Amino acid sequence: MARKNAKRILVVLSEYGYWGEELVGPLHHFDQRGYEVDFATPTGKRAHALPPSMDPGYIDPPLGRSVTSEEVARLTRELDGSDRLDDPLDISAWLPQRPYTSDDDYLRRLEEYHRAVALVEQELDAYDALLIVGGSGPIVDLGNNERLHEIILAFHRAGKPIAAECYGVTPLAFARDWEDRESIIRGKRVTGHCKEYDYKDGTGFLGTDFVMGPPPYPLEYILRDATGPDGRYIGNFGKETSVIVDFPFITGRSTPDSYLTGEKVVEVLEDGLRRFGW
Repeated sequence: MARKNAKRILVVLSEYGYWGEELVGPLHHFDQRGYEVDFATPTGKRAHALPPSMDPGYIDPPLGRSVTSEEVARLTRELDGSDRLDDPLDISAWLPQRPYTSDDDYLRRLEEYHRAVALVEQELDAYDALLIVGGSGPIVDLGNNERLHEIILAFHRAGKPIAAECYGVTPLAFARDWEDRESIIRGKRVTGHCKEYDYKDGTGFLGTDFVMGPPPYPLEYILRDATGPDGRYIGNFGKETSVIVDFPFITGRSTPDSYLTGEKVVEVLEDGLRRFGW
């Protein structure tokens, strides 16, 4: 049960599959604190965990070992089978689509778009932090989702914590004000799925039979470029965990970093943590 005056977290999930521990881990810490948690997906469809993330026998090819414990697999199956993720917020209904420059009456439509975004920004003021959960799904429907970018920008303008894990870090690189087109993580320290951990084959997504080879982009390269000369991508390859706090951003590299990511979100909110891991 949420405590009186509890923090409120907006958690964004892909409709093409999230990695179980990357939701279970942060939720463990949010629930311990009695935080209120609202879930959102790109079109309001219920999110589901990727099957390998519920299987402790699944061997992660880059690591050559299982990355899911029996306990985490159980917790993921219980969450996925519960009604907690039912009826998520529909981001596509919440925020309008930015008009094309070729649309009729473009200027008036753009003004209307900005008015609508400003109203949503007022609604987002009810939240204390944002979390974008990773897995392969975000590659499909979160990375270049302009509506999600507007949500991220709203949290950024408000100076509120923005957390992301694994491929859920991608939208942070692409969230940009249209005036200067500069990534909001420029000059920041972040982590995210490193090149050594990318699949060479077998990247799959829920809701489709399509299975591709490696991911369509190496996230590490995108993050290195987006952070610019004054920032830094920190992969921590060879270390068991990699979580970086460079306020307002809390980024986790991959699955083993999920619980630590949630822990650091809590420390940012409760203790004023502004820097960790670098």
